[in-house]
Amino acid sequence: MPNLWTFCHAESDINLWITHMFRRYIDAAVFQTTYRHYLCIMSTANSQHYIDLENQFGAHNYHPLPVVLTKGEGVYVWDVEGKRYFDFLSAYSAVNQGHCHPKIIAALHAQSNRITLTSRAFHNDQLGPFEQYITSLLGYDRVLPMNTGVEGGETAIKLARKWGYTIKGIPQNQAKIVFASGNFWGRTIAAISTSQDPDSYGDFGPFVPGFEIVPYNDLEALDKAFQQGHVAAFMVEPIQGEAGVIVPDDDYLSGVRALCSKYNVLWIADEVQTGLGRTGKMLCTEHAGVKPDIVILGKALGGGVFPVSAVLANHEVMNVLHPGQHGSTFGGNPLACAVAMAALNVLVDEDLPANAEAMGQLFRERLRSINSPLVSTVRGKGLLNAIDIRPFGDGKTAYDVCLALKQNGLLAKQTHTHTIRFAPPLTIDREQIETAADIIANTILTIAK
Repeated sequence: MPNLWTFCHAESDINLWITHMFRRYIDAAVFQTTYRHYLCIMSTANSQHYIDLENQFGAHNYHPLPVVLTKGEGVYVWDVEGKRYFDFLSAYSAVNQGHCHPKIIAALHAQSNRITLTSRAFHNDQLGPFEQYITSLLGYDRVLPMNTGVEGGETAIKLARKWGYTIKGIPQNQAKIVFASGNFWGRTIAAISTSQDPDSYGDFGPFVPGFEIVPYNDLEALDKAFQQGHVAAFMVEPIQGEAGVIVPDDDYLSGVRALCSKYNVLWIADEVQTGLGRTGKMLCTEHAGVKPDIVILGKALGGGVFPVSAVLANHEVMNVLHPGQHGSTFGGNPLACAVAMAALNVLVDEDLPANAEAMGQLFRERLRSINSPLVSTVRGKGLLNAIDIRPFGDGKTAYDVCLALKQNGLLAKQTHTHTIRFAPPLTIDREQIETAADIIANTILTIAK
């Protein structure tokens, strides 16, 4: 008899489990006894049970808040005890369209009933339409679909190096990719080779050569790095998310564009977290009125239901790749393409970038009105915002504020000890923003006493 906890993960799995048991077991008495036992376990399981399972059997590579979620809809999530919360993290901006958006779920269901995976050994009828749609929407010639954001970053770097050798004429194995300090684009060996966070890179070397780091938001330092020669690309987040929602000077991105054009260096914009409406524009770089040579997308491209990423570029850059030089078994699979098209359609049809702009302005106004010594800084763009919390009490930090917010019905997560990032789904409306802002303000004012 199968272990019930490995077969069933939620109450919604009961029907599937019943079918399995009927097919496998003839003895009705055995079935009924086992089924009643399962229902008894399900009715008494609580958050701590699931947390204990993770602690016992999972790798300890995350430190989540002590909440176990079982349902999501729109801007809300529910824990296994039935408590409802505002979701102000949105899976690090992967759920821009809100939890379980019906149009995206419908696309997932419809495509999953036809065909889900073909590999790129064959064509499928979803890839071409997706490629046409996303390139037309964002103004690029070509797209290379992958699965995760970090794969998108790896893809962009490979593209830039190949372009550097075959188009720019950089001597073999001497191409350099420049990154901004404070960057975060994943945890592969290549990604941590550009990190300055000891938790990311400690004890994982040796690291990938050919990467250089310059200070973020420093055009003079970038100019000097380009002057050294053999630079293929500069990769940067338009707003640094994991670093604490660090917003650069207004002229920084236009200056990056000018310097990259001057030195014939590709500008790679990492828009995995800032893209697809999060900051009030479809792409964050649009705020500066400039266009990168390569754009990396992920997270919200899958609508919160399926991992999809993409690298966009024009012909000159993308055409350096030839068959066999890069790929992915799952990249461009028909299920991902169908979901991604639905996810993009929701952003466009519901004008979510414009809503992010309006709700973001209101949200920052409310945060700046909190009269508390705990709050030192409020910053952000669109619905990607952050507050810095001064240490308080007996060594308490932003994490303790997040715990208090959880108790009051709002989920957010600290980054770098003293910063709380607030990034709700872009579907949030004015009434919900006001209610959430009340929770945040009351929590901070109460905890500061």
